[in-house]
Amino acid sequence: MAPVVIRPSSWLTTGIRVEKVKNMNLFKFTEELQSRMEELLEKKKADSLMPEEAAELEGIGELDMIFTYINAQIAAQP
Repeated sequence: MAPVVIRPSSWLTTGIRVEKVKNMNLFKFTEELQSRMEELLEKKKADSLMPEEAAELEGIGELDMIFTYINAQIAAQP
């Protein structure tokens, strides 16, 4: 069975928003994607993630790391 992969780019149109914070436009998750990530994290803690859900959580985690990096770069600009 091939491993399930969910690309972070799959949320580009539905899971991302830009929020103005202290005169900076920062990338954030939509409420729906944030809730989904929290739901998947709870299932992971309970050791009840299905393989597809684990792949989804991994993809969301990748997107979170990308946002953290980009937002840090934006915040570091003079």
